[in-house]
Amino acid sequence: MKKLNSTVLLFTFIAIFCVSLSHAQSARELADVYSDLMMFESPMGIKLRKDVNKSDIAKMKNKELQAMATAMMAKSYSTEYRYATYEAYLHPTVLGRELTIGDGYSKYENMTGIYLPEGTHIVLADNIAPGADVQLWVPNWERRAPEGIKPTEDPAGWGIHKQTFRLQNGVNMINLKGYGGLVYVYFYSEKPESEKPLEIHFVNGKVNGYFDVKKNNDADWNRLIDNAVYPVIDARGRHIQIAYPAMACKEFAYNRGVDLISNYDSLVFRQQRFMGLVKYNRVPRNRILARVNYNYYMFRDGDGVAYMGSKPGYAMPLVVNPDRVIKGDPCWGFNHEVGHVHQLRPYLNWGGLGEVSNNIVTLYVTTSFGNKSRLSEQNNYKSAIDTIVHQKISYLQARNVFDRLVPFWQLQLYFDGVGNMPDFYANLHEIFRLQDAKDQNNPENGESRSSRRKGNDWGDRGGKNPAEYQLNFVKQACQVGKTDLIDFFDRYGFFWVGELEYNDYGNYHYSMTKKMVDECKAEIKAMNLSQPRIDLTTLTD
Repeated sequence: MKKLNSTVLLFTFIAIFCVSLSHAQSARELADVYSDLMMFESPMGIKLRKDVNKSDIAKMKNKELQAMATAMMAKSYSTEYRYATYEAYLHPTVLGRELTIGDGYSKYENMTGIYLPEGTHIVLADNIAPGADVQLWVPNWERRAPEGIKPTEDPAGWGIHKQTFRLQNGVNMINLKGYGGLVYVYFYSEKPESEKPLEIHFVNGKVNGYFDVKKNNDADWNRLIDNAVYPVIDARGRHIQIAYPAMACKEFAYNRGVDLISNYDSLVFRQQRFMGLVKYNRVPRNRILARVNYNYYMFRDGDGVAYMGSKPGYAMPLVVNPDRVIKGDPCWGFNHEVGHVHQLRPYLNWGGLGEVSNNIVTLYVTTSFGNKSRLSEQNNYKSAIDTIVHQKISYLQARNVFDRLVPFWQLQLYFDGVGNMPDFYANLHEIFRLQDAKDQNNPENGESRSSRRKGNDWGDRGGKNPAEYQLNFVKQACQVGKTDLIDFFDRYGFFWVGELEYNDYGNYHYSMTKKMVDECKAEIKAMNLSQPRIDLTTLTD
């Protein structure tokens, strides 16, 4: 930044930014702020001018700037965390479109490490492009259901409640009402590489700090926990970020911040590998947010994944302990929720697979860490044969979602073994992403799927007949696997003819005709594929 050394520059700032005053400020108050900023070397207020003395500071009118100037004069003001630069991230909606998933990646990427209590605060900003939508978000991580109301029945829902403030270059007066909280810079773009980094200074902001596994060590982690000024701390890895209670982190992960975040990164990375993001160079820079909540044990929503921070249903001992989160039920639970974020909608998540397709990747990750297969432990291989194959019904009619999962996992067992194609699902995911890109750009489809994604991300998985996506899966699985799997899919009812009405985070009408089945089988036969080497329905872990 150039030094602020002219009255012209001062009044330019005032002329531009007095146009959108908050209810808690007046033109006089804002003018006082700009006048007091003349005491600093730049409009960002990083250093006092060398000619400023105590008498000058005593004449300052804004108490916040005066307190900062006094601390600077005493060499006790730290700009660490209070002043920083922030880069743009790819917008989660755009990322979801590119990866054919929901809008579930983090909207809180730019953690600041700053806690702002209730009241009015000065935030200085620069490098915001004209017309850019840059905001400060202050979520209420500590929100609980009203007294006397069951957490699961909270009338305000389970989601994140936040206060938002649009930023402008120069002075911003942020007025937090009802609660204070940690601050995040909402800075997303369709082309983040073309955006200039922002400069932001939180005048006298209270420092909570954050942990970055690429920069910090376990000693830093411990200091973060011990010195937290807010009950929740922030941490980030390469693929994950967390907002968890400091006390839970102290109880279950003290001295082990690197282990915890590294294990999280590994869990998410293995999911990305399974779905072909590694092989096809699609691993995003964006992260998934894992946060505390006080409503329900574990769940996924449009803001990532959430874990209960109080009893009953206390999930923190499971997901904050670095050893437990990669073993047994905790490993399953964490991956199950993250797997929801990664479901391909609707190509591998048509109606009926809401609690199924996420568990394909969950099985992959949990078993890759040496955990026993849940399908084996629950005897689902036998029950799937008994309830689906022997009863000659559609797998969608099986009431147990783990029975529905069996055929999808047997494909993985076959191709990872005798089929000699360990990248089967990675390749299949990429085929579906390419299909989706073509579908989005096809004007004959009428209402685009990208526009539908603006609706209910959790329940909206395409408006077409689920049977159509099911047959598409069958054809692509055969083609990608270079194997005629007609008999296998037939036995599990993928060609079941008839109609079904059911709810799966939304109402669905499945309609399969004999003509649809005959055409699908004919297309597969025309591929002249070899038969599988063994009966896939006999495969178990």
